[in-house]
Amino acid sequence: MKRCLLTLCTLSAIATPVSAQGIRGLISELFIFGTGQDPLFLAGTAGATTVQAHAGHFIPSAVESNGSLISFLTTAIGTNVSNIPLSSTSAGITFRFEGGVPVATSTSPGPIIAERAQTLGRGRVFVGVNHSVLNFKSLRGVDLNNVRLNFTHVNADFPGCDATFGDDCTKIGVPLLENEFIELDLSLNLDVRATTFVLTYGLLDFVDIGVAVPVISTSLVGTSNAQVVPFPFNRTTAAHFFGGTETEPDLFAQKSVTGSASGLGDIATRLKIGFGSSSNARFAILGDARWATGDAEDLLGAGDFSMRGLGIVSASFGDFSPHANIGYVYRRAELQNDAVLATVGFDHLMASWAMIAVDLVSELQVGENSLVLPQPLIVDEPFVRVINPTTIPDVRDDIVNASVGMKFVTGSGLTIIVNSIWPLNDGSLRPHVMWTAGLEYSF
Repeated sequence: MKRCLLTLCTLSAIATPVSAQGIRGLISELFIFGTGQDPLFLAGTAGATTVQAHAGHFIPSAVESNGSLISFLTTAIGTNVSNIPLSSTSAGITFRFEGGVPVATSTSPGPIIAERAQTLGRGRVFVGVNHSVLNFKSLRGVDLNNVRLNFTHVNADFPGCDATFGDDCTKIGVPLLENEFIELDLSLNLDVRATTFVLTYGLLDFVDIGVAVPVISTSLVGTSNAQVVPFPFNRTTAAHFFGGTETEPDLFAQKSVTGSASGLGDIATRLKIGFGSSSNARFAILGDARWATGDAEDLLGAGDFSMRGLGIVSASFGDFSPHANIGYVYRRAELQNDAVLATVGFDHLMASWAMIAVDLVSELQVGENSLVLPQPLIVDEPFVRVINPTTIPDVRDDIVNASVGMKFVTGSGLTIIVNSIWPLNDGSLRPHVMWTAGLEYSF
């Protein structure tokens, strides 16, 4: 036991970020063009003597909705990378002691992602390591290689504005330049690899304690293509441009970033208590706390504490073992929703050395979205029209996944795991599939 804990501590100490700048910061850089220092600052306009005042008309400090849109994107990515599922707290044959004699309570290697009610048994140890690989493909159903963002103009109202333009400057579209916006197409390729070390110890016959230590690697390749959309379209001079001159403006700009980071993720500590059984079924509760040990700026952790509680029921009918987990996850972060957790599935022993595990895993958002997209902008003049801020829909971030995997028990008692998790809906940030391979051993 002490040797296992020492190994986990050593791995934690050597896992340090390698990137000079946070991955979140790189995403934010995709909105900075040319020699500008602020997102959406028009450096070309700033250098033109007659229209210098227009250079900051899109920057987030001037336009709240533009800042909200950038914040939504970076926060949505950061908070979801940290929610990679961990493996179950125990596996392999479990025991209870009757008169000092160990009696098996399960002969199945157990589920892969879900939890079963059986505890290890006093003094027994479970160790495991798994490696997961995923490439994020979509955000709320929108392809990450084709995200459209529209950044709108500040509502310019200043003393004497009404007299200068002959209309009410509180209206969007007065003056006419307020009709212009920046159309930005974003492409993100985000890869995550997670190696998780799991240790569980049977403190009592009915109580297990454990820890899961993830080491995370993230890599990002991003490109943004921005276009100033002039108004009216037949203008012969420009007031908003990335470079060039008023008569020969550069209305298009591009930015690319790349970076990677590796380090310790959010460590989880766990407690499982078995509290009852019937002829075929067992019951337990599980508490799981995830600590903010991962660097949120490098997308290695959530940046805040979270806690999960589960009620567990599992049964055994020969080689077929169904299970269900119902619970709740509390997240302390202001921009992350709590969620109701529900998992149902089974593991089936096909042979003494092979088992299949299938689960339907869901995480249902509690309350309204904490991550709020800006509302569409309604332009009043010279005619009423609507500029939508993005192609990302304003929907709930419910998550429904299917988990399918197998375990193979070797002659030495070492168990080999292969597993896949497939998204079944479009909520939140999602990969096409998450692959996992691992090893488990109980003694």
